[in-house]
Amino acid sequence: MTSILRPTRLPLIALVALGAAALATVAMLTSASAPDQAFAASHREAPLISLDPAADITDFFAFRSYEPGKADKVVLIMDVMSEEPSSGPNYWNFDPNVTYSFYVDNDQDGKADDVSFEFRFTTEFRGTSDALGLFLPYVALPPVTALDGPGSEGLGLRQHYSITMVKNNGPGPKRTALAEGLIAVPSNVGPRTMPDYAALAAQGVYSLDGGIRVFAGQRDDPFYIDLGATFDTLNLRSPGVDMLAGFNVHEIALEVPATLLTGDTGTTVIGTYGATSRPHETVREKNGRVDGHGPDVQVQRLANPLVNEVIIGTKDKDYWNATSPEDEAQFVDYYDNPRFATALEVVFGADANPLFPLRDVFLKYGPSDTRLSELLRLNLNVSPTPLGSQQRLTVLAGDNAGWPNGRRPIDDVTDIAVKVVGGTNYAGAGDNVDANDVALPASFPFLATPHDGRNRVHANP
Repeated sequence: MTSILRPTRLPLIALVALGAAALATVAMLTSASAPDQAFAASHREAPLISLDPAADITDFFAFRSYEPGKADKVVLIMDVMSEEPSSGPNYWNFDPNVTYSFYVDNDQDGKADDVSFEFRFTTEFRGTSDALGLFLPYVALPPVTALDGPGSEGLGLRQHYSITMVKNNGPGPKRTALAEGLIAVPSNVGPRTMPDYAALAAQGVYSLDGGIRVFAGQRDDPFYIDLGATFDTLNLRSPGVDMLAGFNVHEIALEVPATLLTGDTGTTVIGTYGATSRPHETVREKNGRVDGHGPDVQVQRLANPLVNEVIIGTKDKDYWNATSPEDEAQFVDYYDNPRFATALEVVFGADANPLFPLRDVFLKYGPSDTRLSELLRLNLNVSPTPLGSQQRLTVLAGDNAGWPNGRRPIDDVTDIAVKVVGGTNYAGAGDNVDANDVALPASFPFLATPHDGRNRVHANP
């Protein structure tokens, strides 16, 4: 175990560096890297949502764009499903009965209802597969080289989506349709069916009015962790094994001007989260069709990574997913008495001394804030760090533009959390998986090309 934990009494130098005014919300930054996200991105984190992969948010990211020339933009990303690439003939798709939403709090009242964005999908059967009644939704008759028009005939199952922005800055919500009829990028079937998938996926990046860009479709799963060892009661090893290598996700990425989120509030720190919702009632027709009826009901939410996995007790996970972030006070015992710290002590023997109160880290805009709301907070005054200079340990390595100041795909939340929850005795702790299995891109939509269904290899480097 010494090669994994290497207990030490040395201070965490990056946390000391944070003591200045690197961020307006010191508690958010310093503490936020702490205890509650110790293990695994939100993959199957609650009993009910594990049965509903299309609505299961695997990760949520929010950061100032680090693409050159885009620093005035904020990027919100929601990943859903944990996908085996070769899952034919029914490859992965968004669910038309799920509403995928981003929520923003721009007045720091803990309620992320000031600005929101709703994504809704529809599915059509078309092209060669429909005309010939084939058993494959995607077929190289001809090879799929386009999302629409010539070259798209083999795209037999195609999804369109709409985006609606909702603002609550007046007597009632103002709904604005940002786009309709956009085409989602399909799953990466293989080189015969989709000979240049990267070029095909690039067609799914849409530029909208007002400096907005959007993407919806399959990408490589960016989260890296020794998932099996972690949840085998912290049975860590060296070297670690990236259990998510070779798997994909479906990504919704939205890039908007920061001013669209802040409005005229003058705020420098926003709070965000992602959520999925389903109609209150679902009816399965005899013809196989599934129809939703009644108002939407939230089935999952995610702000800071891993809160539901590591902080919230199993008996409350499903209920937690159905509640709103501003109602987090009812779960505060889990933050005040983190069970993960106890687990570290039981398994490894060394005292675990969280460096900061978890409620200050995850539930407040600052130490004096009396409102408890579990949001991923982003300080817009902190300049983005170029991808090549980003540090996976973020604030612990002097990079203040990463989690818990928002979250970027590169941020190693597992190692950060273990170190901060455990305190100085665990300064050398981690799962020994330090990078994603494929390189992350430096431009929108910020996640790598997905593994294809024919040649995928779960190498677990």
